[in-house]
Amino acid sequence: MKKPGDKLLSFILGFSAGIMLTIVCFDLLPKAFERGSFFLIIIGILFGVLLVVFVDEKIFSHCKIKENKGFLKMSVLIGFGIALHNFPEGLAIGSGFMLTKELGIGISIVIALHNIPEGISMAVPMKVSGMSGIRSLFYTMLVGLPMGLGAFIGAVLGDISEVFVAFCLAFAGGTMLYITCGELIPKSNELSFKKISSLGLIVGFILGLFITFDFHL
Repeated sequence: MKKPGDKLLSFILGFSAGIMLTIVCFDLLPKAFERGSFFLIIIGILFGVLLVVFVDEKIFSHCKIKENKGFLKMSVLIGFGIALHNFPEGLAIGSGFMLTKELGIGISIVIALHNIPEGISMAVPMKVSGMSGIRSLFYTMLVGLPMGLGAFIGAVLGDISEVFVAFCLAFAGGTMLYITCGELIPKSNELSFKKISSLGLIVGFILGLFITFDFHL
């Protein structure tokens, strides 16, 4: 997309927020609760939120951000959250292959499907901020590297500590939850009528349910 209008951009950001909310609520956190205690998950979420707040304050709070650069800030924070949650998902892929080839392939396919809207949510703000399509594509692909690292570690170690994986999932969930509520939803509301943003969020949420439902199947 060269120059998406405010209404389309508002819909896309709302759509991305809906997708990320379902991934956090029905994918990351349920898997975390399966592996760790309630208080461990809460601590992981809080640490994830605090880390994003710290990064936001240190990197962006002292800069005068123009409108288009505000989108760049958003894409950086989204990429940060996605990279963090790609690592434990990589662990799941690697560990799955160590159990059975079919399980590893199945997990890989489903994770790839829900990475598509996540990639959109990161690449669109980059493009709107003035970044070239090639650079947007490069940085979005770069965010996927932690998944490869996690898959390698999962394949080598096989049976990784459930507590460690639970904390990683909750930590990533906290970062994505803050980014969604603090960046995506407010920005999508600013760009157009709230009805457009809300419609995008609902559509993204419903699609996210299909994705996470398939994952649990």
